[in-house]
Amino acid sequence: MRIGLPMKTLPKQKPEHETDETGPLRRCISSGARLPPERLIRFVVSPDGVLTPDLGAELPGRGIWICADQEMLAKAISGKGFSRAARRQISLPPDLGDVVAGLLLRRTMQMLGFARKAGEAISGREKVEAQLRSGKIGVLITASDAAEDGKAKLQRLAQAVSPDMFYVTWLTAAELSLAFGRDNVIHAAITQGRLSDRFRHEAERLLGFRRKLG
Repeated sequence: MRIGLPMKTLPKQKPEHETDETGPLRRCISSGARLPPERLIRFVVSPDGVLTPDLGAELPGRGIWICADQEMLAKAISGKGFSRAARRQISLPPDLGDVVAGLLLRRTMQMLGFARKAGEAISGREKVEAQLRSGKIGVLITASDAAEDGKAKLQRLAQAVSPDMFYVTWLTAAELSLAFGRDNVIHAAITQGRLSDRFRHEAERLLGFRRKLG
């Protein structure tokens, strides 16, 4: 009787989807942190081997996840973390960090535009102050290039009304003006609800690429 060698047991791959008591988690290949998907950026490898950002987590294929942070992305690029995670040689688009930052800005602006069209986003200092005092604001937005005294006054008012108010200061006046379709938009706000939550998720990811402004 011939006795063969034992078959080598292949290591099991960890599933892409992990969960805890709060919901699904994904692992950042740079930091190792396991976080909710809305705090990370998903990438997939296209059939021709090109790394592709998938900010909406909609493309087919196994995802590769990175914290929404410019430094974590740079670390994955310089350390060839994407190739290791994909277990193959892949091609990275040039200026990948700028591409991701541009996509994040586009999604943030889209959510602000959706909120405006739904009548849930307002602009103008007087309107914003009135809505803050009513306690209905979910997100307060002040342009990064606004005057410091104006920023401070609105921030004090927001903290007095709601200490946990989400406050965005990393969009420029030009970007806010574009989203609202009018000139010189410095202060804006989104009322509490689903759209303000979705805007917050996109704005938080964008902050990872705009810390100097925020």
